Amino acid sequence: MTIASSEKVSLPVGLYTATDSHTIHFHQLQRSTSDRIRNRRVNERTGKEVELDDIVKGFDTGDEYVLVEPKELDEIAPGRSRSLEIEGFVDLADVDPIFFDKTYYLGPRGEEYSKVYSLLEQALAKAGRVGIATFVMRQHEYLVALKSENGLLTLHTLHWADEIRDPKKEIDTLPGKAKASEEELTMAEQLIGAMSMDWDPEQFHDTFQEKVAALIEAKKAGERVEKAEPAAEPTSVVDLMEALRASIERAGSPKDTGGKATASGHASTSSKGAGRKPPAKKRIRSAPEEDLTGLTKADLYKKAAAANLPGRSHMSRDDLVKALTSART
Repeated sequence: MTIASSEKVSLPVGLYTATDSHTIHFHQLQRSTSDRIRNRRVNERTGKEVELDDIVKGFDTGDEYVLVEPKELDEIAPGRSRSLEIEGFVDLADVDPIFFDKTYYLGPRGEEYSKVYSLLEQALAKAGRVGIATFVMRQHEYLVALKSENGLLTLHTLHWADEIRDPKKEIDTLPGKAKASEEELTMAEQLIGAMSMDWDPEQFHDTFQEKVAALIEAKKAGERVEKAEPAAEPTSVVDLMEALRASIERAGSPKDTGGKATASGHASTSSKGAGRKPPAKKRIRSAPEEDLTGLTKADLYKKAAAANLPGRSHMSRDDLVKALTSART
């Protein structure tokens, strides 16, 4: 594919998938057997299987079906785009995040295009703009944004404007701007301040998929599977101020400062009793470390998931023991 513009600037690039899914996929089997279940194309009236060549597409108009042959769709489908024609450049901030769909990496198709590739990436980064274009892939036309991101060019497919649903039509319980006192608004802002954090996606992981993997390992080993704790029942908020105050106290609770946290999350100490000798620290008897060698692989995996050990899904039982032991030291 080639990035092109009306000014005849062209840049051959390769398109690479930027994301992947770690969802665990299952086959359908008949219970108590290893027999796969296959989906079949069956006539709902006769119950007989239908050959692929005998299937046409039908659009339901309400009163009847409009039949469309597969070759008719092929005949009107646009051919695959050889170039990405940039219509213009817009401010990135003007593109609402709801429009973004999938992301692809772009790389120069050959060393001779490295300079123009880098030049376009740097110019987009400095301008804070994205190139808007359309192109065809797999018989579908896409609206896309060409963006500079962390030193490389990325291509983001965008939703068409008429694909974005109106939230006011979709949600019939929107409150609008609820009336709130200055004190309530201040405390809500303090809660946000107390819970402020740096964005680090590595801190978050798909715990359910890890539990599914642990479930599979446990069933392979013939071990008993522990059920998850039931979710806490939601409580009705009677006093908003009291709920905000409690949330701020929890969010700003001190860990190492020894002082009481204020609403902004900072610890404060009292001058009363200053100079008084602090009490001697009590000796804490540490519990004996658990013997990991006696645990099943499923139990070891659970502990590795709790410790957020990288690469645990590919480790053998012995590897899990070594990794967990190293993590203790």
